[in-house]
Amino acid sequence: MKIFVTGASGYIGGSVAARLAALGHEVRSLIRNAAKADAVAACGITPVIGTLDDARLLSAEARMAEAVVNAADSDHQGAVEALLAGLAGSGKAFLHTSGTSLVGDEAMGEPSNAIFTEDTPVKPEPDKEHRVALNNLVLAAAPAIRTVVLCNSLIYGNTLGPAAQSVQIPPLVAEARESGIPRYIGAGRNIWSNVHIADVADLYGLALANAPAGSFYYVENGEAAFGDIVRAIGKRLNLGPAQPWTAEQAVARWGRELAVFALGSNSRVRALKARRDLGWTPQHASVITWIEQEMT
Repeated sequence: MKIFVTGASGYIGGSVAARLAALGHEVRSLIRNAAKADAVAACGITPVIGTLDDARLLSAEARMAEAVVNAADSDHQGAVEALLAGLAGSGKAFLHTSGTSLVGDEAMGEPSNAIFTEDTPVKPEPDKEHRVALNNLVLAAAPAIRTVVLCNSLIYGNTLGPAAQSVQIPPLVAEARESGIPRYIGAGRNIWSNVHIADVADLYGLALANAPAGSFYYVENGEAAFGDIVRAIGKRLNLGPAQPWTAEQAVARWGRELAVFALGSNSRVRALKARRDLGWTPQHASVITWIEQEMT
């Protein structure tokens, strides 16, 4: 199958594109930096130089492809609209990458008992209203396009594609290495569901082959509190005890988006639908074990 993927130089897009290429698909992928073209090509992916703002390019690539995977930016509406325009009326598959911060709160280290399945209504915080609306825009394009939204939780694991990092664990590691102190926000009792990148790539392949038009899936296989994640980072790096940061300190270091919605919030979801409908059987169940034994 001829597949166009956005974001092959990134963590999710690169891993998914590399997995699809390894399965024998003909994969072309958008990258904005020509310097990364050789690394992308080494994974069996044909690089396409451009940006998410190149609407004509995106639409043209979508028209030429038999399926499209958007994995570069969960919130870029212009790119989504251009890709959908290129696929209009084709019945081809369009997999859109979203993230479970859309169910996140502003707990800043405090826990929550709220758990979401695909059947749970979502009332997002104002910062995440756009993401929910964009997901709905994608889903509304079905059945003329076989649209699928994959809503990933915290992703961990070594990349399967060109070198890239995930969003949440690396900033915690960088702060711990720079300061010598592993740090979590507030009480560190906020919980996120998580999933290994290899299991994510497997699910994208299953969704590409079998997901019905207009499908939405949460993506997770376990959960952990951020305090435990940070303590595991400290153990892996042979540092001293983890210490808390106030909300103000965290925002000053990481910015509001990362501190509040990626590192300080609760985002607890269950991927019941992917297991039931697509036969997804993730193999990696513990982000803590990965940090303590495999993280580099």
